Amino acid sequence: MSYLIRTLNAISETGLSRFPTASYTVGPDTAAPDALLLRSASLHGVEIPDSILAVARAGAGTNNIPIPEYSARGIPVFNTPGANATAVKELVIAALFLAARNIIPAATFAHRLVGDAESMDKAVEAGKKAFVGFELPGRTLGVVGLGAIGVEVANAAIGLGMHVVGFDPAVTVDHAWALSSLVERVTSLDQLLRRSDIVTIHVPLVPATRGLIGASQVASMANSAVLVNFARGPIVDEEAVVAALDTGRLRGYVCDFPTPGLNTHDHVVTLPHLGASTFEAEENCAIMAVDELRAYLEDGTIKNSVNFPDADLPRATGTRRISIANSNVPNMVGQISTLVAEAGINIADLLNKSRGELAYTLVDIEGKVPDDLLSKVRRIDGVLSARLV
Repeated sequence: MSYLIRTLNAISETGLSRFPTASYTVGPDTAAPDALLLRSASLHGVEIPDSILAVARAGAGTNNIPIPEYSARGIPVFNTPGANATAVKELVIAALFLAARNIIPAATFAHRLVGDAESMDKAVEAGKKAFVGFELPGRTLGVVGLGAIGVEVANAAIGLGMHVVGFDPAVTVDHAWALSSLVERVTSLDQLLRRSDIVTIHVPLVPATRGLIGASQVASMANSAVLVNFARGPIVDEEAVVAALDTGRLRGYVCDFPTPGLNTHDHVVTLPHLGASTFEAEENCAIMAVDELRAYLEDGTIKNSVNFPDADLPRATGTRRISIANSNVPNMVGQISTLVAEAGINIADLLNKSRGELAYTLVDIEGKVPDDLLSKVRRIDGVLSARLV
């Protein structure tokens, strides 16, 4: 079987090389593709072909993809959580030092000095008092979101001698195991904000997190605290942060998202969205995205989808597999099983997983699949898509 992949951004060749050339055609102009592979390209308002079976983003955030629209069509959307964790962690740790030691304004001051060596020395001694900072050991770092990146940041901060508190009501078992035992977990965002000298945010941008840090949350923060945001800009209410900076309620804001309102503020450091901008992170994200697409296209396996549940069913020897994306409604498996039985086919194995309003079903069947079986499955009320793998 051969597959067609359309790329919408420049993707690391290290990742693309994992597509077998004998069975995959990959490129930006691929017609009637089976899947889309992208980084930052926006798919909002973009009509995609009926041929699309899956979409993969080589990165963690998926706010550039209209998830509900694709879910309604039974299209899994994959991302690559953790693939860029080291890159983002390193930049966040750098941000802690930038904020604590006022490095950016101090460097700007130094670069603007003019005159001979003696006059510059005098200016340095007179001016450095304006950039007095603080040391990190003993300070409290609040980590909002204990996913792959949040865990790495928390553990690294422990290594710097900081006390770390973390908040994530939905932390996974795997991430909890990876978290240092020295990290204290709190039960509310308000607790974290009140106790932290520096707060760093590591949650995805979804409707529930838009404006997560607003005026009331800023008011809860410790006096002269620093806010760090390398997740997504709209998670923070910019106006509330600027107002707190103006009054001295907040000491500083370091983020990866320049805006006209932030770039002119003396207590703000903005970087040009560098979080995942390392060669290693781009390669890791591309590799993971390609592997996810291949697993789904070739075997129906779902891992790291943002809309459908993870599903991995070992393939029974000598069987054909039906992959079904469906609404999470009662008797779906019963209806599918009835159609298979009516076709005179035995079910060798079956997996049904759900995630909120969506579900995913894999059925391994023995014998030849009748030509009309898939069309009958697709006509079941609640079935979003079905294909033979």
